[in-house]
Amino acid sequence: MTGLLAEYGLFLLKLLTFVIAIVAVVAVIFMLSRGGGRHRSGSSGGHIEITNMNESLDDMSDALQKMNLDTAQLKLILKQEKAEKKAKAKEEKKAAKEADKRRGDGETRISEPGRKSIFVVDFDGDIRGNAVNSLRKEISAILTTAKAEDEIVVRLESGGGMVTSYGLGASQLERVSKKGIPLTVCIDKVAASGGYMMACVADKIIAAPFAVVGSIGVVAQIPNFHRLLKEYNVDFELLTAGKFKRTLTVFGENTDEAREKFLEDIEIIHEQFKSHVKQHRSVLDIEEVATGETWSGSDAVNRSMVDDLLTSDEYLMRACETADVFEIKYKEKKNLLEKVGMAAQTTIDNTLMTWLERLLKSRYLSG
Repeated sequence: MTGLLAEYGLFLLKLLTFVIAIVAVVAVIFMLSRGGGRHRSGSSGGHIEITNMNESLDDMSDALQKMNLDTAQLKLILKQEKAEKKAKAKEEKKAAKEADKRRGDGETRISEPGRKSIFVVDFDGDIRGNAVNSLRKEISAILTTAKAEDEIVVRLESGGGMVTSYGLGASQLERVSKKGIPLTVCIDKVAASGGYMMACVADKIIAAPFAVVGSIGVVAQIPNFHRLLKEYNVDFELLTAGKFKRTLTVFGENTDEAREKFLEDIEIIHEQFKSHVKQHRSVLDIEEVATGETWSGSDAVNRSMVDDLLTSDEYLMRACETADVFEIKYKEKKNLLEKVGMAAQTTIDNTLMTWLERLLKSRYLSG
């Protein structure tokens, strides 16, 4: 116990020193920016980037084919491409005029008339669900142009996190369903807990064979330092108005009544989670899968948690054969202070995770 406390104390001192250094750097940068006569009030906005995945695949294919050509053949190909490029530019100019006319008539599209469009977005979720901020803007942008015959594909990777954030993420995907646009979620690595909360909204879920799927459960844990404070004669006062304003605390003495209330709240959230999953995937035996367990993609398909076993790459390459596939990304412009703050937060998170992993390993290895 003493060794653990010493290690924890040393870790806190290192972390405190690092945080103070970061705060000092941010303060200096802020003062310099103020001294330069520039006033910055948070983010100055962002923009949507669109990548045509069909063209990207064609470019890669062309590059590989040209590797096997001799000089004469390569020159002939390049000459033909130049002519085709000129003709294509003329066609695009004509298509742009027609698109302007369609927009004037209230119709907006970025693909050829009569050809299906597939819009691809990436969601790489952390514990806080920060990626939801970009997702909501990407979905909004897509819904301005997508039609009922189109499709939205979300490449989703997340081990879960805060209920509020992932609940909002699921609500963003529900906007697609309410518009009557087919929604597909691809899971290449993991969609667990909050990740699966979002995935289950889709009309179709595909997963790689070894992807991790499930964890329909709720977990909450907090350390308690009451006995440590008591040992060193340190009092902690927590004043609340309302019987259950606070249940379990970090520094106060926790009671059985508080634990029961905390567990009751967790059970309520779990029931809401189960109801949400059952609503969107009625074929599931919810009591069988809502145990907090995870399964591989191969096992999940047998439990009807996913619909097919494919990687997102294979699915989208097939889609490129019959549809125009566009990758949509929202890029937020950040000022210097926000960039420094994000870098500091990432470093602190990584430091905490590293320490926790070391602590867990040392406990398990020591028996």
